[in-house]
Amino acid sequence: QVQLVESGGGLVQPGGSLRLSCAASGSILSMYDVGWYRQAPGKQRELVAAITSGGSTNYADSVKGRFTISRDFRKNTVYLQMNSLKPEDTAVYYCKASSRYLEVWGQGTLVTVSS
Repeated sequence: QVQLVESGGGLVQPGGSLRLSCAASGSILSMYDVGWYRQAPGKQRELVAAITSGGSTNYADSVKGRFTISRDFRKNTVYLQMNSLKPEDTAVYYCKASSRYLEVWGQGTLVTVSS
């Protein structure tokens, strides 16, 4: 079964950039639809960006033009490039791999956007 480990979170100033990684083991990540979600304190978890097994992508309106989801087949990893970060992007970011038969979450990585 696939296991996911996120990394790349941290503290960044408004307007800055971060790249999050979602590294998979136990299975080939490109076989799954992968989504990046985030959950801010006191708020529900929301979908930020997703890439299907076929390579199609979609984004939440709040991040369009600022965030980019991509994957590296060789590294079995999905990335979330986040540019022009805003304080409202502060949250724990999770990746999720899903298929017809299962749904697996990573442990999350904290992103804090603050001056």
